[in-house]
Amino acid sequence: MSNFLKTQNVFSRGEISSDFYALNNNNAVAKLENIDVLQSGGLKRRKGLRQIATVPYKSILVPFQISENEKYLLVIYRGSMDIYQNDVKIENVLSPWNENDLDKIQYVQRFNSIFFVHPDYQPRILTKDENGFTMSYFNFYMNSDMSMNIPFKRFDDTEGVFFTMSASQLDNNHALFTSNVDFWDKQFVGQRFLINNKQWILTSIESNRVAELYTNKDFSIVTTPITEWYEEEFNEKRGWPACICFHQNRLVFGCTASAPNNIWMSKVGDYTNFDVGTGLDDEAIFLTLLSAQHHQICNIVSSDKLQILTSVGEWAISNSPLTPSNVDIKQHTSVGSVSTLVLPPQQIEGATVFISESGTDIRELDLDDLGENYNATDLCVASKHLMKQPISVAYNQHTHQLFVVMNAGNMAVLNKYINTDISAWANYKTDGEIQYVGVLDNETYVTVNRDGDLYLEKFDEDCLADADNYGFSYTISALPMIVNGHTPRKIRARKISLRVKDTKSVFINGYRCDIPNNVYENGHVGYSGDLSMNLLGTQRDTMQPLWTVSSNEQLPATILSVTVDGWYQV
Repeated sequence: MSNFLKTQNVFSRGEISSDFYALNNNNAVAKLENIDVLQSGGLKRRKGLRQIATVPYKSILVPFQISENEKYLLVIYRGSMDIYQNDVKIENVLSPWNENDLDKIQYVQRFNSIFFVHPDYQPRILTKDENGFTMSYFNFYMNSDMSMNIPFKRFDDTEGVFFTMSASQLDNNHALFTSNVDFWDKQFVGQRFLINNKQWILTSIESNRVAELYTNKDFSIVTTPITEWYEEEFNEKRGWPACICFHQNRLVFGCTASAPNNIWMSKVGDYTNFDVGTGLDDEAIFLTLLSAQHHQICNIVSSDKLQILTSVGEWAISNSPLTPSNVDIKQHTSVGSVSTLVLPPQQIEGATVFISESGTDIRELDLDDLGENYNATDLCVASKHLMKQPISVAYNQHTHQLFVVMNAGNMAVLNKYINTDISAWANYKTDGEIQYVGVLDNETYVTVNRDGDLYLEKFDEDCLADADNYGFSYTISALPMIVNGHTPRKIRARKISLRVKDTKSVFINGYRCDIPNNVYENGHVGYSGDLSMNLLGTQRDTMQPLWTVSSNEQLPATILSVTVDGWYQV
């Protein structure tokens, strides 16, 4: 039998899974629920949730910050969008998306506009001006001759298709095009084709083999079969861009249903012009990611390089400036991203953090010391048990917290402070199911299902309970004790001591600690000092935590350290 005295005053690794209990993680715990890890390594009961409004349907949250004094939260649901300022709904705008579309929406902000893309919808732009908010279509730049600066492509499924041309009965700007196979269908109506270096618009279909097209340019009837022709790449039939970002003053699109591994970049400073032209430095760029594996672009990120995250790996274009003749693209890692729904990568301390294709890894894409190659470090390697079907993610750079909502309605939270080596996961729970998370400036918002009703809520330092009526408890449980390198067979805690700050309620192993009565007077911030519990008994199942600090009272608590005085037997 030997005595021990052990203090844990840093919780920098947060909650870890039982697979890592034997590694003597002095800075980790077995359970960290409804607790934040501070920059100093201490622990603090999480903020409560303040209820803002009811939400009619399943929603996503989009931040829209134009300036320091002009900040809006967009609550997007089926067919509509509520716009909040200072937590007050100020406007409603119609939107094109259905409830099942919300998981595939991506967006990027440019000044006073947000560009939205979805693989099944023509891109939209939400603009704020002196008259309010307006939702409009994204349209490509139209030249004076009515041609448009859009990308064209010959798709693989049209191999062997050719046209014969004949005069139309309408006028000299129309012509009939007859295909050698059944090709034309109603989805082509209104679409542009590039035929003989002229843009033609399909106006009507006479049969599956005969269509009437219009051009604004002079033309002559071609008597020989036309084999060289191209379709516009973005439309109802071929799909719309699924990914979007701005990079080096270019608007960048990625992935359509028909071209899942393609990237399109606009002309510099001209975001509606995607004509590759003659390849001048500022003209549009088109490229295809070539890989031995079938892959789909899931996200594109403008960072120090243009990062392209696909379903099977992570690529980057390093050129600066980026020009049509100067594109150095390379695959750096082979992790892959989630492709079934949009889980947007987050920028954290200069690195890109994304959720892996498996849904169980939170990866940090960061350059090596030479600044040449990316590594994809797993940020939750010791906390996989918390990663169960993530459905929403957001990062609050002011609180240094990454929030990951799980399908079960809880939320895993990474507290990350690089300068003090804090990378700690905790688990948030509430009386209900968290469905989505969004961050606007320094505020973290969630949508929550409570008793069948949906609400918009936000974390608030002044709220001790959730939505006023829903209390929550916090729990901190120790790892199985390892003392002097030994795993004990029997262990006894003679005394457990806590050093606390601004605390009004804390229990040790289910027993309430005595706190001076004056702490509960109005305006008192809470007790700061040491609390202890004696004679807590002998423990033979040493895989169970020797101590648990908790409280189900809606009162503040900050735990700076836990000290155990006892004896053990091996």
